[in-house]
Amino acid sequence: MEPGAQGQRRDVLAFFLLVGFAAVMYAVPGEWIPALAPLRLALLTSGLAAGLMVMRRLGKAEPLYFDGARGIALLAFSSLAFCSVAWSVNPDVTRFQGVELLKLTAIYLTLVNVITNSKRLAAVCAAMVLAAIVTSIGVINWYIVGENMVEGFRSRWVGVYADPNHMAMNMVVVVPLAVAFVARKSTPWFFRILCGASAILSVVAIVLSHSRGGFIGLSVAMALWAIREKRRMQAIVLGTVFVLGLAVFAPKSFWQRNETVTSFHEDASAMGRVYAWQVASRMSLDKPLLGVGAGGFRYAWFEYAPPEARRAYVAHNIFLDVIGELGWIGLLCFLVFAGGSVGGAASASSDPEMGWLARALLASVAGYLVCDLFSGYILSAHCYVLFGLAASAHRIAQARERALAVGRQPAPTQVPTATWEGSGHAA
Repeated sequence: MEPGAQGQRRDVLAFFLLVGFAAVMYAVPGEWIPALAPLRLALLTSGLAAGLMVMRRLGKAEPLYFDGARGIALLAFSSLAFCSVAWSVNPDVTRFQGVELLKLTAIYLTLVNVITNSKRLAAVCAAMVLAAIVTSIGVINWYIVGENMVEGFRSRWVGVYADPNHMAMNMVVVVPLAVAFVARKSTPWFFRILCGASAILSVVAIVLSHSRGGFIGLSVAMALWAIREKRRMQAIVLGTVFVLGLAVFAPKSFWQRNETVTSFHEDASAMGRVYAWQVASRMSLDKPLLGVGAGGFRYAWFEYAPPEARRAYVAHNIFLDVIGELGWIGLLCFLVFAGGSVGGAASASSDPEMGWLARALLASVAGYLVCDLFSGYILSAHCYVLFGLAASAHRIAQARERALAVGRQPAPTQVPTATWEGSGHAA
């Protein structure tokens, strides 16, 4: 096999492994099929994809694409997290979190290096949408049988979906993507049905989680998608159906929990967030530049918490979590990374071929970040995959713009060449 063909084969294999990783990330088969647990499918698929991508680059002597300021900021962020072992309040936890962040950074870089066209981007998004059906069914089934409810009424599932808030924000990601596939005319009818089912089931799962942040994030995501979508009337109709379905089918407990926002002083969960935000503020004042170390928020809690906060919580806000653990330097790196992904998706939204999917990705990113204002999970693969997809959309759109610009340039005019004679005059 020729070196070029071998490199192409590795690239294709890396892409299919990324599709598999996107599906495993939502379906988590190793959590509910015991025989698959030892395989660690998420790590296996992502690790092989990253390895094949690097092998292809080395084999063809191509430079690794670091995604400009976004990628450099992410590398700086994960490196800072790893190095924070030196000043962490809990070095063992920080070391673990630093290693995990480096793995997630590798996944992000693999995405932006392998997803190089709109078909690949759509395939990975489709894998997430279809695999989310499995997650939603798991959440709904647990609610029906009353298994492992949080607070007696909040449904969840296995693995990373065991936290209702985390589950809800991850389901927010797939709803705009699923609706975008449904709204696109060229989508095959059978796939439209599957995507429609995924969107409906995901919304039901979010409702059954009773996550206030998830509800707000979903509303923001769908509103942004409807506003940005070029076929606005169709988007408004789909949005109206979504609102009516939510109003009719959401259980009474869902609305009762959302009403507690106005009386948060009487809600232990809401007050836990208030205490966490106070702790983050005090950490920042004490250690403004570098924080208490990655993963150290809960371990430094009692040093900074008010006396009435007797239980240690997570930060419940990803930005405040970063400030508390990695200081303003870490926050600057994270903002450049996250902001670059949002801006990239927004820029790609105007692409004539891929804009429909970029607009859905922009809505998903916005909804996810809104959820993260109330939750905060730095070690979430969904976050880095979503941002990687947004960055890939931006890179693809930029490549198309450059190609069109070259095509629009006029052909260079032929300049007649003078023939010089020995007399010194042109012929």
